Amino acid sequence: MTDKKDKGDEIEFIPEAPPEKEPGPAKTAPEKKEMEEDKTAEHAKHLREKLRKREAEIKSLKKELDDLKDAHLRRLADMENLRKRFEREKADFQQYALSGLLLELLDVSDNFERALQIGVSETDGKTFREGVELILRMFQTLLTKHGVRPIVVENRAFDPNFQHAMTVSESDEVQEPTVEEELQKGYMLYDRLLRPTLVKVLVPKKGQ
Repeated sequence: MTDKKDKGDEIEFIPEAPPEKEPGPAKTAPEKKEMEEDKTAEHAKHLREKLRKREAEIKSLKKELDDLKDAHLRRLADMENLRKRFEREKADFQQYALSGLLLELLDVSDNFERALQIGVSETDGKTFREGVELILRMFQTLLTKHGVRPIVVENRAFDPNFQHAMTVSESDEVQEPTVEEELQKGYMLYDRLLRPTLVKVLVPKKGQ
């Protein structure tokens, strides 16, 4: 005899669910408020520290700026004092630079005064002329000593770089502007023109 169970008599196996974890105790309102206050206090502390560093940095930069400003003002004052000193030295130089030359010119002036005190009537004309020529040579030597030399007209061609035409006349005898007569000597100071030579100039006739 075969044992057979009715399907209606079968028992279905249902596994047991794992026990649920017991939830922790819920935080009360005072505890939440305390945590929020702690976070706020920590954040405020962080901000205060950050502000303190910024204030220290600003103070340092302000001091550096003040030092730079003071240094700049000192440099400006030094430059102004230097400029005033240069101006004084320049004025003194312009006023007294010729002292040595003027002393030498006074020697020439003294000789002229001695010659005039003697007078032509007390000496023959030749002796007086020789005395004046001696003074002239002394004066020319003085000019040469200080770099002044006369411009020598080596040819008769007119040179506007060193000559100044006082009068201009037309002539059939010239093919280009030509110096007819030297009216006043010109001079060079070393390599620079000190005074041009004054001359009369002949130019070719128009249409020639």
